[in-house]
Amino acid sequence: MEYSYAYLILLLPFLSFLILGLFGMKMKKPVAGLIGTLVIGTLFVMSLYTAYEYFFVIGRNAATGLYPTVTPFNFTWLDFGKAPLFGTQLLFKIGFRLTPISVMMLIVITTVSFMVHIYSFGYMAKLDDNYHMVGLEKGFQRFYAFLSLFTMSMLGLVVATNIFQMYLFWELVGICSYLLIGFYYPKHAAVHASKKAFIVTRFADLFFLIGILFYSFYVGTFNYDMGIMPDLSRRLAGASWIIPAALFLMFIGGAGKSAMFPLHIWLPDAMEGPTPVSALIHAATMVVAGVYQVASLFPIYIKFGAINQLHWIAWIAAFTAFYAAVVACCQRDIKRGLAFSTISQIAYMLVALGVCYSLDNGTGGLGYMASMFHLFTHAMFKALLFLCSGSIIVIIGSNFKDYMGGLHKYMPITNICFLIGCLAISGIPPFAGFFSKDEIIDACGQLPGWEGIFFKWWMIMVAGLTAFYMFRLYYVIFWGQSYYELDPEHRKKPGEAPMVMEIPLIFLSLVSIVVGFIPFGHFISANGLSFDIPLQHGEFLPALPSLCAGLIGIAIASIMYAPKKNPIPALLEKKFPRFHKAALNRFYIDNAWQFFCHKIVFGLFSIPIAWFDRHIIDGTFNFAGWSTQAAGETIRPWQSGDVRSYASWFLTGTVALTIILLCIFY
Repeated sequence: MEYSYAYLILLLPFLSFLILGLFGMKMKKPVAGLIGTLVIGTLFVMSLYTAYEYFFVIGRNAATGLYPTVTPFNFTWLDFGKAPLFGTQLLFKIGFRLTPISVMMLIVITTVSFMVHIYSFGYMAKLDDNYHMVGLEKGFQRFYAFLSLFTMSMLGLVVATNIFQMYLFWELVGICSYLLIGFYYPKHAAVHASKKAFIVTRFADLFFLIGILFYSFYVGTFNYDMGIMPDLSRRLAGASWIIPAALFLMFIGGAGKSAMFPLHIWLPDAMEGPTPVSALIHAATMVVAGVYQVASLFPIYIKFGAINQLHWIAWIAAFTAFYAAVVACCQRDIKRGLAFSTISQIAYMLVALGVCYSLDNGTGGLGYMASMFHLFTHAMFKALLFLCSGSIIVIIGSNFKDYMGGLHKYMPITNICFLIGCLAISGIPPFAGFFSKDEIIDACGQLPGWEGIFFKWWMIMVAGLTAFYMFRLYYVIFWGQSYYELDPEHRKKPGEAPMVMEIPLIFLSLVSIVVGFIPFGHFISANGLSFDIPLQHGEFLPALPSLCAGLIGIAIASIMYAPKKNPIPALLEKKFPRFHKAALNRFYIDNAWQFFCHKIVFGLFSIPIAWFDRHIIDGTFNFAGWSTQAAGETIRPWQSGDVRSYASWFLTGTVALTIILLCIFY
């Protein structure tokens, strides 16, 4: 049987979670970490082998040009009976489905997760004055148990055979993010951030569930493939708007997971969790789930003509990309700056999917391919950037750039790796982001009409902002005024992080250099076409505008932040104090949500509902209980056990009954 080992890709991390969760505290900490790491390492090897088998052994279908959909197993878990409109059985199945994008995601998830597992040995360690590991933090076993569950949840999401299975693992991903963001639960900020992430994403997921229910009610299946449904177009002729609306409701769930405006507010606060968790969330799991959702449902968007919905996705994502890039330009917290960078880059991917209005020509396939290509490359260099920031935080003891500066002398390996990540995300050749980001811009330019021109130049502008804020961060951290050198007698001298943390950085740096040369367009597209990436063949003319934008962004950052003492940033801050303060405070979107929730939702709805529940509902049942108890207390003396009392009541009742009967009959 093909891929007979497939079930192990989900079973092994789940068993790792169970073993570490139930028995981890009885193990020595390094043993628990080794178990989790070896399991994910095994999955990494299995994913590479699966990709080789799928792309190079099975290969494309000669007739359609598409890679086949392979389902190693798919069993029925729940039977919902007859679907209302079709009369077909509505089944909830759990299985394992291989498509080009799910195979790609297997590689992304296991690669980043494996690097995070290795890296966490150093990040979760106690360091001596020379930055040597001398022990492991409390909760180390619990941390690795949650990492295993997180990895399993995302793997289950991407190999789902139907939308309901995707939703099941989608919610598991949300639970894992809640557990890991709030890992340092004694800290109030961590608990607040975990609850914020959970509530915001659950609110968005409600729309996802409603969309699934509408979809299954009218289509009669949870499956991605609707080829078996009889007379589908005729049955939906009177309700052609239903499925596009259901798809957009599902996208709202994806917008919550992928932190699209205005549901982005949870992601920057999620940085309260351990930095390896941030790398896993941003690069391989939670945040890219929304992009994967739209990509996996893309054929359904096209089949039901949900062009307007794709159009709305593109506009929402384009605004989000610009908004997040502007906010990132003013952040002082290194992790929050990278968080807004992720929001902007995820929006890039959704713009590429949103401009795919048709599969009749190469435009649709190009945008789809470009989006998945950028997801793949972004996972590598964003994991690299977050893990570099974790190394800096471990050594410095703070997330804020004010306590850094001049670290190129003390952390040379981290310096080079962070620089590679900055070059990659800025779209500078030959690094990975150069190839994938410019394919997205090219796809935007192929959109007909004024919108194509607008999206292309809008995203080029965002590319310039990306290069600016990343090199602003780089210069301030590694080349700015050293916090240590201002008072070396009273401040600890920085040094390189433990080697176990440097190995993943070096590996991801190498990947970020070479991964852009993968002929990605030969493996993944929405319409079976094979796309040659011109940039890989020396045709740089299409990339010149975005490349120039990136170089201008780097140049401006170099002028403003490369010198140790440059008055320009302070002068600009004084020149535009309101704008700077607004950008630093995320343009007060969090405050707007706070006002909406507390003053409108709580004030106008929750408080009156709570009063009604407390006084009317509870009051009714409390009165029923009180009256019953009072009546019982009243007749309690009647059951005293005194025979004389019973005799008197018997005689009194007999006399009363006799009198009543006499009055009735006489």
